[in-house]
Amino acid sequence: MSLSRAPRRRSPSGRALLLTAVTVAGALTLTACSGSDSGKPTGTGGNYVTGASGISTVSKEERVEAPKLDGETVDDGTLDTTTLKGKVVVLNVWGSWCPPCRNEAKYFAQVSKELADAGKDVAFVGINTRDNSKQNAITFEEDYGITYPSLYDPAGKLMLRFPKGALNPNAIPSTIILDREGKIAARTLAPINDEQLRSMIDPVLAEQ
Repeated sequence: MSLSRAPRRRSPSGRALLLTAVTVAGALTLTACSGSDSGKPTGTGGNYVTGASGISTVSKEERVEAPKLDGETVDDGTLDTTTLKGKVVVLNVWGSWCPPCRNEAKYFAQVSKELADAGKDVAFVGINTRDNSKQNAITFEEDYGITYPSLYDPAGKLMLRFPKGALNPNAIPSTIILDREGKIAARTLAPINDEQLRSMIDPVLAEQ
C-alpha cells in the first residue's frame, strides 16, 4: 500500500491570482526601486503641478531654495552644489543596485554630453545612495558612460535635506532640476528617458 499522495493541483482561479501577483511584482521592479509609498513625496508643500508624464513643475514665483548638497564624491573628490548657482543643475538620485537606474543611466549620459557639446550652461550631479561600496558605484558609472560627478550618500542623508514635499527618500531613481538661482523648478520620482529629461531641462534653460 502506497502512502504517496498525488500532487495537489492549483485551481484555475489560484493560477490566475499567482500570475497576476507575478506580473504586478515585475512591473514594480521595472518602474522604480521604491518602498511601499512609491512615488509619493514626504509632506505636502512645494506648489508642484504634475503633468500626465508624472513630471512635476513649479512656476518661477513659487519655487523654493534647494538645500546645500555637499560632501565626498564617488571618485574621492569633493563637491558643493551651492557653487553651481548661475547654471541649470540636474540632480539625479541613483544606486547601482537599482534596475530602473540602470535603464535610465544611458539617457543621462547621452543628454549630459549633448548639452556639454552644445555649450549649454547645465551641470549634472548624481547622488549615489544606498551603495555600500564606492567600487560598485564607480563600475556603474564606467559601464554607462557617466562622466559627471556623483556625491556619495550611502545612508541617504542628503535626500533628507530637501524641503518637505520635494522628494521621497524611498523613490529611487528621482530627478530634480534647479534653476539658475538654485531653486527647485521641476522633479520626477520615477525613471525617465532622454525626451522626458529634455522636457524638464529645456524650459528652465530657456528662462531669462
